[in-house]
Amino acid sequence: MINALVIGASGGIGQAMVAEMRARGGNVTGLSRSVDGLDITKAETVDAILGALNGPFQTVFVATGILAAAGHAPEKQLSAIDPLAMAEVFAVNTIGTANILRHLPRLLPKQGRSVSAVLTARVGSIGDNRIGGWHSYRASKAAANMLVHGAAVELGRTHKDAIAVALHPGTVATPFTADYAGTHKTVPADETAKLLCDVMERLQPFQTGGFYDYSGAEVPW
Repeated sequence: MINALVIGASGGIGQAMVAEMRARGGNVTGLSRSVDGLDITKAETVDAILGALNGPFQTVFVATGILAAAGHAPEKQLSAIDPLAMAEVFAVNTIGTANILRHLPRLLPKQGRSVSAVLTARVGSIGDNRIGGWHSYRASKAAANMLVHGAAVELGRTHKDAIAVALHPGTVATPFTADYAGTHKTVPADETAKLLCDVMERLQPFQTGGFYDYSGAEVPW
């Protein structure tokens, strides 16, 4: 039985991933701020909670993130950037991701296949950015992508069969996107979870460090 760890397990996608992994026979540990007090912006909290886990985990899925700071919305123009609000977005989406990735070498098996996936977003692609806006969110996710790529490089030196990737889930029908989906077609979280699990199961070692969407297609950096 595969041991899986889902961080952000109380969110829309996180809950669906826990359910889907269990339906596929996985032994799933779910962690979240609301249930377990896991505040990923605080290294000492992450260290205490993740440090108490007994792995190894063949699957690690990170489903954390915010679109904007409380009381703010994604910026439509450069003049709307608020440095403090931007720092809050980076604290969750980028530094929070780093705080988690620091623990991967200990949590993953040294031998045998493992997959670590971090939910980022297509809007974090620099190459795919043609309309601008959403500056804090885009930049924080682009930085998270770099962290995932760097983690994959480092893991490759000690965990030869480890795969670490960034994943774009599409526009999922959750409270996270409720105010911003606009005319974009949304997909139910349980359907997204099935697609993402399929992608993770199909990943090959040469794909580690990459950025993929819910269909398995590569997303430009």
